[in-house]
Amino acid sequence: MRGNKFFVALGAVALAVCAACSGSAPQTQAPPPQIPKITPPTTASRVPAMVDRALPDDCELVVPVDMMNATLGQELPGEPRIIIGIKEPGIGRTGKIDCYYGIPEKKNLPDAKIVIGLSTYTDDLTARTRVTESIEAERQDGAKITEVDVGKQKGTLIEGKEEQLLVGSLGKSTFVVRNRHNFIPKEKLMAILPVLAQQSMTPPV
Repeated sequence: MRGNKFFVALGAVALAVCAACSGSAPQTQAPPPQIPKITPPTTASRVPAMVDRALPDDCELVVPVDMMNATLGQELPGEPRIIIGIKEPGIGRTGKIDCYYGIPEKKNLPDAKIVIGLSTYTDDLTARTRVTESIEAERQDGAKITEVDVGKQKGTLIEGKEEQLLVGSLGKSTFVVRNRHNFIPKEKLMAILPVLAQQSMTPPV
């Protein structure tokens, strides 16, 4: 009997040991949370800016048609046409282009809805003087004159009876955006003309 009791006791101990062996191993602690690593961009983003630019030879490099339509909120008819002007040493002008947008089919340049002109001059003072003379001529003709922001630059809104202009200069360059035949309503001039003027002086990146 003693032997049997001893055997049972040993069996119980063995079972306990085996149970301990077959149990799940203690779990290790979870690793600490990873701290996100922020890597700065390798190149800085380029933001287009108005510059004293060289005259382009394509209206798509002045104001692209898609941007023109998006700014106006409607699609203009026809394709833009470019007229390259001549140099005029007598007034210090070294180059000139005009882009005509929104010419209906079978119509000509005078029927354009928007005209954007860029000119270059021999120096900054000459460019500013040409703009000032244009503003004064329009003022004496009865136009309303208002200084407005064009990007980080300044421009002048000239409101005539049938045409409104936004003019300005930057370095040796001048810009003018014309709203022909009162195409853009008066209440929308300030939301549209400065955008087109800024783009006209902003080369593609």
